[in-house]
Amino acid sequence: MQLPPLVEINHPTIQALFMKSDRDLVTLFQRYPESGQYFATIFCRYGQVLYTLISASTRSPAQADYLFAHTWDCIYNEMRSLDLAANPRLSLQSWLVNIAAIMINRTNLPPTEDIQYSLADTPPVFWCYLSQAIKLLPGNLRLVLLLSQTFHWSNTRIAAYLQAEGEPVSANDVQNLLAKAFQTLESLLPEDVRDIYLVRSSLA
Repeated sequence: MQLPPLVEINHPTIQALFMKSDRDLVTLFQRYPESGQYFATIFCRYGQVLYTLISASTRSPAQADYLFAHTWDCIYNEMRSLDLAANPRLSLQSWLVNIAAIMINRTNLPPTEDIQYSLADTPPVFWCYLSQAIKLLPGNLRLVLLLSQTFHWSNTRIAAYLQAEGEPVSANDVQNLLAKAFQTLESLLPEDVRDIYLVRSSLA
């Protein structure tokens, strides 16, 4: 199964890294956690390999996309401590394939109709950094954003919930909080991630 076109692959920042070795990319990823370009380059290099493996093990394209994104989220976290030098026989590709196999065997996939994730709309690399940025949002902004974007609550309903929790806010206040949440969220993304994924769009 073929991956959708990768928005990252033709970006000048990514193309400039294509000549780097796997070990160099992993080292740079670990050394500069505030940059997303190294992880994005690894994704461009091995995304199709993992997508093919994962697609062969799932029942629907939606489940494949969901598991693919979660696999790269696992890779993002586990690769922070990966030491390829400790095992000269271990290649990055074999390590990635092993992570994919673990995810295939251990992940309980939701039914296709319950999956909201879209690979075409949210590339896995962007999803990883966006998830990290959401965790860094102040609690009130994160709550309002979650209720609005995940649970699709109206501003009026969010205001009523917050009022019940002792926060004297109106629907207009909620709209202002949402605008601030989007602005803060974008500012928390690495600069190169914003450049690669948001140059033609906006989180709001």
